[in-house]
Amino acid sequence: MRRHVPNRRALRSLSRTFFAAAGLITLLIAPSLAESSPAQRGAAWDAKAAMQDISRQLTFGDRAFGTPGHEKTLRMVRAQFASLGIPTTLQTWTEQTPLGPRQLTNIIAHFNPSNPRRVLLGTHYDSITRAYADPTSPNAIMPGANNSASGVAMLLETARALKRSPPSVGVDFVFFDGEEGPISLGAGDPNWHALGSPHYVRALGPGAPGRPAQTIIFDMVCYRNIKLQPELSSISTTPDAVNAFWSLGRARFPSVFVSEPTGYAIGDDQSAFQAINVPSLLVIGFEYAPYFNTTADTIDKCSPDTLTAIGETVVSYLRSL
Repeated sequence: MRRHVPNRRALRSLSRTFFAAAGLITLLIAPSLAESSPAQRGAAWDAKAAMQDISRQLTFGDRAFGTPGHEKTLRMVRAQFASLGIPTTLQTWTEQTPLGPRQLTNIIAHFNPSNPRRVLLGTHYDSITRAYADPTSPNAIMPGANNSASGVAMLLETARALKRSPPSVGVDFVFFDGEEGPISLGAGDPNWHALGSPHYVRALGPGAPGRPAQTIIFDMVCYRNIKLQPELSSISTTPDAVNAFWSLGRARFPSVFVSEPTGYAIGDDQSAFQAINVPSLLVIGFEYAPYFNTTADTIDKCSPDTLTAIGETVVSYLRSL
């Protein structure tokens, strides 16, 4: 992913608009949450299971596309959905990269596929090979507990929670390949752009079958000290969904969800959907210094409480649609 710094005057105006709208929606939503029981708020979201999903991915080692660890992650995701009785399909293609042609694969699972009202939940499952930002071991493997394993775990446990208590909308789970860009070696690619999500949206023209009403992309969502800010490009393209999602989160987990937007737009898998006018929001804890893309991105940086806060908010949000 990459940050894009916007015009400061536009940022101040957008922030004021967001604060005003978020305050109103919080007043409307928070009382109903306070009066509801845990069962009414949605099925239990099991952070212990999600932590186990993160831990298992870390045993695979390097998970950049084309590595054995990448293939093991793909098989793990498919096996988890198979255990829920949800089939997966693979979207495989050859991408021309500066390193030559590379085969990439998106993993897709449709929950309640006959429902025409659909929300896409997405994340990336590829990682980078090298911990290029590490001050002492830049050539070592980057574990990627937060930056990429946490998003995979978020979607897997959300699928299990929805299986126990389905929402009224259909849900498409998509695990994108190649989010780390065409040079996935951890070198800091100056020409970074996501690969899997743009490939996926090429088939989603206006009125196309399977076009979601909205998408939610998850990335870096387990950090124990996370402060989730509404992401700037998401606010500008889908403010109502951002307001609703963050209001639900802040009503129950105010230490995790904060109102102040990011000071910059973040390029991630949501960008491809925004480009074709599909409302899309990004849920990311981008401020992850000093661990981001270093050998210290390990499971001890992850918190079950953080995962619970985000996971239960996702389930509540889907059940509110």
